[in-house]
Amino acid sequence: MPQLTTFRLYLLGIALLFAGYVALEYNRPKPLDWNPSYANKDKIPYGTYALYDQLPRLLGTDSVEAVRLPIYSQLTGLSLDDISEEDTDGEDEPAGGDSTEVAAASDSTAAAGADGATATTATGDTAATEEATGPAQTDGQETVGTNDAADAAGPQATDSSPAGSEAGQVASEADEAADEDDRDNRPTNMPLRSGQANYLFVNQGFELSRPDALALLQFVARGNDAFVAAQEFSGARGLLRDSLGFTVEDMDLVTHQSSKGLPVVDSVDLRFSNPALAGAGIRLPGTGAEQRLVVDSGRVGRTLATDARGRAVFIQLDYGRGHFYICTAPLAFTNYYLLRPRSTAFASAALTYLPARRTWWDEYQKQGPIGEQSLLRVVMAHDALRTAYYLILAGGLLFVLVEARRRQRIIPTLRPLPNTTLLFTRTVASLYRQGSSHALIAEKKVGLFMDYLRTRFQETNPDFGDADFRERLSQKSGLARPRVDELLRLVNFARTAPQMNDRELLLLSKALSDFKQEVNR
Repeated sequence: MPQLTTFRLYLLGIALLFAGYVALEYNRPKPLDWNPSYANKDKIPYGTYALYDQLPRLLGTDSVEAVRLPIYSQLTGLSLDDISEEDTDGEDEPAGGDSTEVAAASDSTAAAGADGATATTATGDTAATEEATGPAQTDGQETVGTNDAADAAGPQATDSSPAGSEAGQVASEADEAADEDDRDNRPTNMPLRSGQANYLFVNQGFELSRPDALALLQFVARGNDAFVAAQEFSGARGLLRDSLGFTVEDMDLVTHQSSKGLPVVDSVDLRFSNPALAGAGIRLPGTGAEQRLVVDSGRVGRTLATDARGRAVFIQLDYGRGHFYICTAPLAFTNYYLLRPRSTAFASAALTYLPARRTWWDEYQKQGPIGEQSLLRVVMAHDALRTAYYLILAGGLLFVLVEARRRQRIIPTLRPLPNTTLLFTRTVASLYRQGSSHALIAEKKVGLFMDYLRTRFQETNPDFGDADFRERLSQKSGLARPRVDELLRLVNFARTAPQMNDRELLLLSKALSDFKQEVNR
């Protein structure tokens, strides 16, 4: 088992701290997301999951469908790519083929304009009006007939002088330009789906392309209803606002100082104009209802809800046989306010204006179309990019496998070679012994003894018969002279004897071993 060194202890401590941090982050409660998404799948405070779930009960119908298509595709069943020049052949015809109804509405408007029988309802800064004689529409747009007499007298006035002629010409050019704009903004005869329905939009911003705006206008002109709750209305060069005759104005936010001295935006109280819905008011933060609706003079509409200063935030606009419901406070339809007992009545009361029938809930402007929504959808849509992507993945995987194998291959344990010198010596000795070659063994032992004398006592050329050598060896080894003489006699015998028996070889071996042991003490 490996020992826990200081470095390994540091690594273990870091690993434990990292594991603890991961566990803490995983179990920590997630903070609330206060971003307004208005998506029916979000349960965050400013999502619309609760409203979409309760929509069948609020509208009194089980036919509620979430739509993930553009408005044009949903209403016509066609893709935006299918739009061609053939779709604009009927620009000069009334919307939806309701020529009789639109002509009758135009005649009634002219009569009402000549008589001056118009009733205007204004609350504060709101210019929403409702004509007593009914809708005044021509080609899907509401028109004002209060200047017919002036228009009739215009040619007579312009004939009296050259200045009048120039003024008449300028007015004629302006009328032609206005007529051209009206033709551009007029809905075309689109193959809309059959059946009556409601179309609901609860978004931060209501963006329309030109085909979407024209399709929605024709859809409402045929007797359907569109409910739009948004703070921003853009797209299609303001086609929807121009056709319906309303504008959205940003109001200055009223602020007050908090206890810390910082400016805080005041809340806004919204209430319905209908006395029967007086208890369905709501209080929103100032940033959630900072737009007000202003209806052009002469347009047919009705103010449904206002703020405390009487400025419209929720209006109804008649268009053809249907209605547009415009609200600039989409925050009132989110989960946070729908699930609070004091504010849930506003959304319920606002949706009671819609009839109980099939309803489409738009999610296209919030979640996009159904299908592939990954970041690689563009890469996967092209064969060349898709092939290159797969090659990169395969190359990266191959590189990782090869590199990891080369760098992390198991290093085998190399055991040191065993020291077989002693075994070799025993083997050789056993061979000599089996062959009874005692003289050869004695010769090897004498050779080793001579080498020992050279390395241990520096006697390079010893002469066993020399008395001086024997005396030096006795002094260097520290042994008595008789012991040295006896050892040298046995060594000299082994060197000169042609044969040796077992007893003589053992005696020589014992004498050499004893000499080395006594010298090394």
